[in-house]
Amino acid sequence: MQGEQTTFGALLGGRAALVVNVASKCGLTPQYTQLEQLQQELGGEAFTVIGMPCNQFGGQEPGSAEDIDTFCSTTYGVTFPMTDKVDVNGDSRDPIYTALTAVPDSDGAAGDVQWNFEKFLVAPDGTVVNRFRPMTTPDAPEVREAISAVLSG
Repeated sequence: MQGEQTTFGALLGGRAALVVNVASKCGLTPQYTQLEQLQQELGGEAFTVIGMPCNQFGGQEPGSAEDIDTFCSTTYGVTFPMTDKVDVNGDSRDPIYTALTAVPDSDGAAGDVQWNFEKFLVAPDGTVVNRFRPMTTPDAPEVREAISAVLSG
């Protein structure tokens, strides 16, 4: 999707999505492997992963869109859509993250994204249904169960 103008609704395209703020130089970057596994297993008409690069945490996503695309595709074989870099916190927070961060996690805490690789499960109608903190891996049982519940309707 590099270089293409789009909207969040177009990225969803009537599918459920796991939206993740990603970074190429983070200790959690290997989560790209599990995100791509989800995309390969479930991606298609009903589900997609959407990566949203962010450089707000320790400067761990310093590259250009082209650098990020090259790194993700050659290192992790990423095929899911990636947006331009966004801010997920603060005054310049992307409007998508204004909606996403209003949703509490399983402990009832809403608000700012804590670090890279925070995950938000979005239903096909755009409703944010789950929030998973960075240390929860994409293949964790609670993530898979939540995705299955959304996909089963």
